[in-house]
Amino acid sequence: MAFWRLFSTATKNKQLPLKISTIANPNSNTTLSFISTFIRPYSTSFLITKTPKSQKKKRKKEESARTKHVQHESERIPHFEKILNRDNHFRFATKTKDYLLKQPQQVLCLDDAGKLYRELGFPRGRKVLKFIQRHPLIFQTYRHSNDKIWFGFTDFMETFLEQEKTIMDEMEHDRINTVRKLLMMSANKRIPLSKIYHCRSLFGIPEDFRDRVRKYPDYFNTIVEENGKRVLELVNWDPKLAISNLEQKFMEDEDRAKKAFQFKVKHGKSLNLDEQDERKLNLLNTLPLVSPYSDGASLDLWTLEAEKYRVGVVHEFLSLTLEKRASIHHIVEFKEELSLTKHTYAMLLKQPRSFYLAGTEMNWVVFLRDAYGEDGVLIHKDPQVLFNEKFCGFADKQQLEIE
Repeated sequence: MAFWRLFSTATKNKQLPLKISTIANPNSNTTLSFISTFIRPYSTSFLITKTPKSQKKKRKKEESARTKHVQHESERIPHFEKILNRDNHFRFATKTKDYLLKQPQQVLCLDDAGKLYRELGFPRGRKVLKFIQRHPLIFQTYRHSNDKIWFGFTDFMETFLEQEKTIMDEMEHDRINTVRKLLMMSANKRIPLSKIYHCRSLFGIPEDFRDRVRKYPDYFNTIVEENGKRVLELVNWDPKLAISNLEQKFMEDEDRAKKAFQFKVKHGKSLNLDEQDERKLNLLNTLPLVSPYSDGASLDLWTLEAEKYRVGVVHEFLSLTLEKRASIHHIVEFKEELSLTKHTYAMLLKQPRSFYLAGTEMNWVVFLRDAYGEDGVLIHKDPQVLFNEKFCGFADKQQLEIE
């Protein structure tokens, strides 16, 4: 290889620590050592050793609790998973409806709405106007005199909402009993009003419930604690209400109620039990159940009776909801009052006969399986549920159908 070719190669690689005058002298020992670094045999420095990005194998992202499904794909029940997809589809419509109802004039400035992505249920960074335009029968926009764009309910929606007010008034007695049963299940027979208000849509409780309870001094007493928190306290215990949904089913169909839960007996393989004998043995361990209206807080935390109590409490809690299901956030809201532990998720997974857990491990929803038919439809629908279904139907339409 010519000397000047070596010199040009070194220059391109920026490996020229010597002065040109030194290299130009052929008798210099430094020059000889410099050249020898480039004439080593079998040099492969000119080869490309890195694999192009286009040819690299994409590494699969490790599943986290945020993305990992509760149920394996082969064990998922499609109609329950479909309900969660429906909730996601109508999240903006339902949350925005509830938020607007709390506003004095039931209107909201578009500039302010763009910052309320959590309250209105749309992804951060998206334009709220696009979500409003998806539901023309529900929401409408108009330009105010100050040249700001506002939005609120359409005339059709305002008329439709009058039906919901009528339902709230007609179902008030049932909602009062629901709250009474929640208080009877609670550890100290008291629950902060903020928790009930936060989960009001779960039970069909109206927006002005905190004012309506004043009409029932024989049932409730509102206490203001030292920190300013308002707490709802039970006044009178009603034994007629202290009958769980499962106990009612037991009187109707004893065999079916016995199969609701299963607490397996730990035994060695030496017993060599067949399936029928093992079922009978487990039944001895399962019965009798512990009533959710008993004093569960007094039970030892890790005993079988305490676990029976916690399972029964969740079952009764779900039976009080409108759609016989609740998310992890709703359950955690009443964790202290219902004497639940952080192992509630694992506890419910062991009871597949009564509960079905859907969604991901971080945002799971538990369904009361007996309340749904084989087609995934609620067997008994509350009037509020029927109203919500109509609302979702209108939210998905672009115009009213002329009959």
